[in-house]
Formats: sequence, C-alpha cells, structure tokens
Amino acid sequence: MSNWVSASQAAELIGVSTRTLLRWEEQGKLKPMRTSGGHRRYDVSELLGTKNDSSLTIGYARCSSHDQKEDLKRQVLVLESYCASKGWNFEIIQDLGSGMNYRKKGLIRLIKLITTYQVERLVLSHKDRLLRFGSDLIFYLCEQFG
Repeated sequence: MSNWVSASQAAELIGVSTRTLLRWEEQGKLKPMRTSGGHRRYDVSELLGTKNDSSLTIGYARCSSHDQKEDLKRQVLVLESYCASKGWNFEIIQDLGSGMNYRKKGLIRLIKLITTYQVERLVLSHKDRLLRFGSDLIFYLCEQFG
C-alpha cells in the first residue's frame, strides 16, 4: 500500500528540512510524484525504506497515577523480557496518566509511529493499559497500517 504525503509532511516524518528533500531529489536519491499543479508528493514506504526483519516492535506501558509507579516498572520489565525473549527489535513507550486521556505524550507518539508504517507489532500487558475505552480504535489503526 502506498501512502503519498506532501513535502512538509515528508520532511517532518523523517526529521529533515524540505530543502534537504529537494537536494536529495536533485541528487537522485528520491523520486517524488508530481501533482497536476506541480506539487511534490513523497511515498512513505520509499522515505522509510521497505519493511524488513528489523521492523520495530513497540511495547506500551501505562499506569494512572504516581502511586502506581511500581506497577509501571513491573509492566516495563515484563514487556522488555517478553520482547527480548522473542528476539525482536523493540522500544518501550511509557505513559503516566488516565486511560481516558487521549493526549498522553506516549500515546500520541505511538499513533504517529503506527500511521507512518514504522511499527511491526504492538505488545501490551493488557488492552486496558493502552486506553480504558477506545483501544479498538488503536487496534484498527494497526490493521490499516500493517
């Protein structure tokens, strides 16, 4: 599945300036598509490279309050142990906040990684750790973005 993005979105996605994208195009490193109006559109899969065995596994841990920090540490340890035992290339994202808060920094980062095709699999200790209500929406995003 190809997903085309504008130059500014492409630059933000890979952490470079739009001028760098233009320079890479001039050097032949990138081949953007041109719209009828002459605007550049970049293929996300080309920007991020093709999926391979080094795809990223994300472990997500969350607890609701500072009183539960020990539970957060336990979740992280369980997720790290599990992912390491499978031999996966993984990263753990942690959040401290309500499961009903959709504005948690880690959750927003997770959604961004999923929607830019950077996540191979998502590992949770329990689906309520993701969100108290609405975890099915994140699972749907996972399905749609591979």
